Amino acid sequence: MNMIKDKAVATPITLTEGAVTQLKRIMTEQNIPADHGLRIGVKGGGCSGFSYILGFDVQKEKDDTFEIAGIKVLMEKAHGIYLLGMEIDWVEGLDNRGFSFNNPNASDTCGCGTSFSA
Repeated sequence: MNMIKDKAVATPITLTEGAVTQLKRIMTEQNIPADHGLRIGVKGGGCSGFSYILGFDVQKEKDDTFEIAGIKVLMEKAHGIYLLGMEIDWVEGLDNRGFSFNNPNASDTCGCGTSFSA
């Protein structure tokens, strides 16, 4: 008897429904090419030590690739230790509008929510 097992690869981050809706809107409005994916990562800088990278890019050799709600997600393998378990949401309120990052690996975040320390 031959059994085939499907291996579900868990994505290191999650996108809320609001974030997915906004990302798909941006992809359509800005005519993002089909060979591009959503790059999520970190870089040194910001008031707390690291800041988030969020934008559309082509896949590179050091990337892991995931699919979340029909969106191709790219993340450099080395960034996984900083982003594992992070949730990206879209916030639209009177005093704040944009993507927010809920990162369980951040030991401290700045007031603007776009940089953190680990």
